[in-house]
Amino acid sequence: MNKVPIRVDGRFRLGDILGSGSYGIVYRARNIINDDDLAIKPEPLINNASSLEHEYRILKHLEGGAGIPRAVWFGREATFHALVLDLLGPSLHDLFITHNRKFSLHTVLNFGDQLLSSLEHIHSHNYIHSDIKPQNVLVGRGDLEQTIFMVDFGVTKEYWNTTAQAHMPFCHGGHLTGTPAFASINNHLGVVPGRRDDLKSLIYMLIYFLHGSLPWFTSDHEKLPTSSILARKVDTTIEDLCLGIPPEITTMLIYLCNLAFSEDPDYDYLRSLLHNSVRSFHYTSSSIPERALSGQGGASVSTKDNASLQINSSCICPLPPCTATTQYLDL
Repeated sequence: MNKVPIRVDGRFRLGDILGSGSYGIVYRARNIINDDDLAIKPEPLINNASSLEHEYRILKHLEGGAGIPRAVWFGREATFHALVLDLLGPSLHDLFITHNRKFSLHTVLNFGDQLLSSLEHIHSHNYIHSDIKPQNVLVGRGDLEQTIFMVDFGVTKEYWNTTAQAHMPFCHGGHLTGTPAFASINNHLGVVPGRRDDLKSLIYMLIYFLHGSLPWFTSDHEKLPTSSILARKVDTTIEDLCLGIPPEITTMLIYLCNLAFSEDPDYDYLRSLLHNSVRSFHYTSSSIPERALSGQGGASVSTKDNASLQINSSCICPLPPCTATTQYLDL
C-alpha cells in the first residue's frame, strides 16, 4: 500500500490525523508559505474518477455561501488525489458527546437556523447534500467560532437538470443514500432523495440534540441494522418523536411530510417557525452559547449574545395539529 506523501503540491505539509471514516482519512496540514492551518483529504489513484474532484467542484460552485467551507486546492500528488480545505474545529457529534449528550434549546435552535440557511444555499445551486448528520457539521475557528459548517459533499448530487430545465424524475428501487440514523423513511425505501429529505434529516438532528437520542437508537447507542432502524421509524408517531420539544419543530416536520417530491420548500416559512420558537422561549440566536467548547480541534466558542433573530410574520401560516396516529410514512 502506497504511503500518503508528507508534502502536497510542494507547499502543504501533512501533520497528524484529524479523523477518519467512510470518507477516508483527514490530516491536519500547514501551508509552509503563509503558515495557514489546513485540512487535507487524500485519495488513492484507483481510477480516473475521483470523489474528491467531485467534492471540490461542488465546493467551488457553492463558495461564499452560509456554512460552506473553503476549498483551497485539488490535484494529484504521487499516487494520490488530494483535496485541501480550510481547517475547522470539532464536529457537533464530538461536542455533543463532550457535553454528555446535552445541548441547550438556545444552542439547538441556533444550529437549526444556521443549517437551514446552508441548505437553502445548497439547494439554490441545484444540489442536495444527501448526508446531513452531526458528524458532518463542524464548528469554525478563530473569527468564525460562532459559525457552523457543513462538510463531506461526497454523495452530493444535482436534483435539477439545467439542460432540460426540469427537476429530476421521481423514482424508487434504489439504495439508501447517506446515514441510516438520519435518513428519511422514503430514502430507506429506495425513493430517490430530494430537498425535502435533506430538511427532514436536519429536523431529525435537531430532535436528537434536544432529546439526547432518537427512538430508533438503542440505549447504549449500539448500531442497529438498517432494516431495524427503518422498522422503528415507521412505528414512531410524530407525536411520540416530538414529545417535549417546541411545537414549531413539530410543525416543521409535518410540513415536510406533506411536501411533494419536486415541490419547492418554503425556507422562509421554516425559518419563521424556528424564529417563533426562539421568541416563545425568550432566546436570541446569535451565538453558540455552550460553555467548554474550546480546546476541541482548535475551536474556541464564546457565550456572548450580540444579535437577535428577525421574524417575518408574513411567512407564518397554520398547519393541522399533530395527532397520535400521525406517522413518518410520507410517500
